[in-house]
Amino acid sequence: MAQLARQCLGGSLALLAVGAMAQTATGTADNATTTSSTGTSLQEVVVTDQAQSIGGLQKTYSGGQLARGGSLGILGITDLMNVPFSTTNYTSELIENQQGITISDVVMNDASVRTLQARGGYGDDFQIRGFSVGSRDVSMNGLYGLAPSTRMPVEMLERVEVLKGPGSLTNGVGPNGSVGGSINVVTKRAADVPLTRLTGTYMGDRQFGTHLDVGRRFGQDNQWGVRVNGVWRNGEGNIDGGRQRLGLGSIGLDYAGDRLRWSMDGLYTSGRTNEFRPQSAFLAGITQVPTPPDSRSTFYPGAQLTDKAKTVISRLEYDISDSTMVYGSVGYSDVTSNQGFPTAVQRINTLGNFTVRNGYYDEYNQTSSGEIGIRTKFKTGSIGHTVVVAGNRMERETGYFYQLTTAAAASNIYNPSPLPAINFPRGQPSKSAELVQSSVAIADTMSFFGDRLLATVGLRDQTINQKSVNGSTAYDASSVTPLVGVVLKPQQNISIYGNYTAGLTAGGVAGPTTANRGEVFAPQKSKQYEVGVKVDWGTLMTQVALYDIRKPNAQTDPTTLVYSFGGEQRNRGIEFTAYGEIQRGLRAMASASFNDAKLTRTPGGVNQGNDANGVPDRTFNIGLDWDLPWVPGLSLNGRVINTSSLYYDAANLLRMPSWTRVDLGARYVVKMGGKPVVLRANLENATNKSYWVTTTGYATVGAPRTLMLSASIDF
Repeated sequence: MAQLARQCLGGSLALLAVGAMAQTATGTADNATTTSSTGTSLQEVVVTDQAQSIGGLQKTYSGGQLARGGSLGILGITDLMNVPFSTTNYTSELIENQQGITISDVVMNDASVRTLQARGGYGDDFQIRGFSVGSRDVSMNGLYGLAPSTRMPVEMLERVEVLKGPGSLTNGVGPNGSVGGSINVVTKRAADVPLTRLTGTYMGDRQFGTHLDVGRRFGQDNQWGVRVNGVWRNGEGNIDGGRQRLGLGSIGLDYAGDRLRWSMDGLYTSGRTNEFRPQSAFLAGITQVPTPPDSRSTFYPGAQLTDKAKTVISRLEYDISDSTMVYGSVGYSDVTSNQGFPTAVQRINTLGNFTVRNGYYDEYNQTSSGEIGIRTKFKTGSIGHTVVVAGNRMERETGYFYQLTTAAAASNIYNPSPLPAINFPRGQPSKSAELVQSSVAIADTMSFFGDRLLATVGLRDQTINQKSVNGSTAYDASSVTPLVGVVLKPQQNISIYGNYTAGLTAGGVAGPTTANRGEVFAPQKSKQYEVGVKVDWGTLMTQVALYDIRKPNAQTDPTTLVYSFGGEQRNRGIEFTAYGEIQRGLRAMASASFNDAKLTRTPGGVNQGNDANGVPDRTFNIGLDWDLPWVPGLSLNGRVINTSSLYYDAANLLRMPSWTRVDLGARYVVKMGGKPVVLRANLENATNKSYWVTTTGYATVGAPRTLMLSASIDF
């Protein structure tokens, strides 16, 4: 840890220097005049700790790309200076200006987060602080299990919120039990200003689209709101001869009264991808990485994916008094995906050779999710308390049809062979399992010395019940996860924080070939210790975080054949983050992450002490967005994303090379026919860098140079 800190000391000093420069150049947020990313000069609103009434959102930070805070489950919607965690909260303005397609495009702005599949692939999966976070563990408006299982479109989203580190106390446990962090998306709400926006888009090779966004409020005091989004995209995209099609419709209704607040969201998406970007694996034991093939090609020609998602969510909040609120939310989703499923039988070798089979993998997930809680504030002497008691429950039924051809074909990633013909009928997915997760939680945030010291303690009792296809209980166990967090504010703009928290992953059942077959293990805790400092320089926010996460791994002892969770991976690292305005009209997002990930306990000691596979040692991001002062309305932007080399396998035999991606962009705000028009152009992977995107045991080819154009007009 000491060596890691010494390596990063220079980065910490650099962030503090940039913050001081920004404070000197622009003053504080209370009296500064800022320039929005559309090039319009605006008198800045004084930032407070109060959330906006409509939609319950924290205010945007200087520059408009990120927000001052976000939702932290049972802890509520909170300013980031008041929470003992590291978070980033992206706004719809950033999403629009970067022309994001899915949330993968958004969260890549943070060096602590990496996506594990490239655009045009099966879906979105992520890595936070070196641990995988699956797309199924993305929450919608705070509820798990309702997001599409492949990818989440961004057109109906107002915010994308990232919590780094385990969050089982704040949010509960996701269906896949991710522990590296969590991602929550917040749907759009109508604002007081009427909106009718039409956007036309173009991407890659011959892919065109349109997006309609309409928002209105009604009633004497604008209590009622409706927000509608519709999207249609179709065309080749970024793989030669392929097709990426998306249809999306969403509606958000809300009521914002004096004491009662209610919302309802409906979402329908339908997608089809022909020639999706393949994900495969390398042959065990090879020590040389094959050169990536042409990134506009696929080595599984003819593969197809269709996916549909239908989701409805409703939330109700009522203020019993000025200090006490009750709340509840409920949601249901029906998600299906049908995939032509070619898969490597013999994995890719150094020359790019492999053998492949073809088949179908079709799946459905029907999920109900809900939570209920009460939050109250009171004082005991001079100590303030915010106490929350909450419970949640998620029920999911899963079914699938999976079959592969018996015949296999020899192929090569540079010259792929036709896939073997499928010679059997496509069956219907049948029920395979039921999952029920429920929990109760209590937390108390105490404030001392006029909110200069905040301490949060809490417990969540989580139960995970897994039923097999015949309805019998295959797994039923529970565990308690704690949270202890402290925030100290020596000055109003400085927060020093620390936390001890835990993530939770379902345990396991010892298999029939083990010495302890049938033994059921409780959900396993991944423990995190974290300390950090946040400094708000007025128009620039800087954060430094130092963390240690230990995750138990399942293993079977090679000598005793006893199955247990005696394995362990330890990720220890330091993160630097800065965002806001360096000077008027110059917005910045910069971050760096240094991660020392080790396999600290392994079966029989094999590979013990090796680097954890799939985890880079270093990642860097820097992005700038600049309003040209001599061309009113014109802004230029760019982003550099770097990921260091990493080991593909636990034996540390195959090292994947580092990669750097450069994105460039521009936008121009102009009036046409008296209507405001925004023209945007982005060139992703401008150097057309060819590289492998790698996770634990899998790899895919990064997306090629991609041109994205759009024109938006407000009526």
